[in-house]
Amino acid sequence: MVKAENDRRPAAVTVGTFDGVHRGHRAVLAFLREEAARRGLDPLAVTFDRHPLMTVAPDRAPKMITGADNRDLMIAGCGVGVRRVEFTGEIRRMTATGWMRELRDRYGARLIVLGYDNRFGCDGATMTDDDLREAGRSLGIEVERGPEVEGCSSSAIRRAVEEGDMERAADMLGRPFSLAGTVVSGRKLGRTIGIPTANLAVGPGMLLPRAGVYAASVMTPDGMRDAVVNVGLCPTVTDGDRVTVEAHLLDYSGDLYGRTIEIFFNSRLRDERKFGSLDELTRQISLDIEEARRKNLRHHRRD
Repeated sequence: MVKAENDRRPAAVTVGTFDGVHRGHRAVLAFLREEAARRGLDPLAVTFDRHPLMTVAPDRAPKMITGADNRDLMIAGCGVGVRRVEFTGEIRRMTATGWMRELRDRYGARLIVLGYDNRFGCDGATMTDDDLREAGRSLGIEVERGPEVEGCSSSAIRRAVEEGDMERAADMLGRPFSLAGTVVSGRKLGRTIGIPTANLAVGPGMLLPRAGVYAASVMTPDGMRDAVVNVGLCPTVTDGDRVTVEAHLLDYSGDLYGRTIEIFFNSRLRDERKFGSLDELTRQISLDIEEARRKNLRHHRRD
């Protein structure tokens, strides 16, 4: 077991990775909050520091939609407390009954809410909901299955982002897909052609959109700004194999080096391609900027 936290107020608990905190997750969290209020319990989400497959089968672990810090903030924004635990081999080997006992003893769980497709414990795949409820009753814990938002899942969101379909991803997430990170020094080519970019340092294991150019909005320390963003290898100016995320903020002149920003991808404009010269690239970026203005304006009007 991991270190006890003496967190013993009676609680309604749900457990999961909650990657993306998408509309399906939010439905479960809302259900948890409502059922907790009805019983006079504190609503609590127990999350993991990594996707379980990173421990179980690292070669099959998916790219993450949302960083752990952002994810936990979004869960808290749903009115649910958050406890993040390290997903260890010991946790991997816990049975469903063992997990329930742990949640009761450490977090005061009196109700456990499972996501609609959640498999609980190493033996959970072999247990029916009735089996889980019976195991819970033996420990003084109610077990309920949360609601399902049909067609909404983390894996479906990953597919949409990897295909560059930002509208479909946003529909499932309930907000535009985003990447957060620190602005780092790049090639500084953008400044030489009058189109400076903020180069985002993306954490390892994070999901990236399909290579291409996007209309986006960027949250900066000075507020939200519209932008055109390139994701890819920048083949016109480099022969490298390192994917970069570069945002040109429209009508912005501030210094963002070392600052944290978040890029919200609104819609895909075109594929990334190699141009014959810097002049040709510059002309195309100017066209991209105008198209991004139009696409972002339509996006803001829908909001």
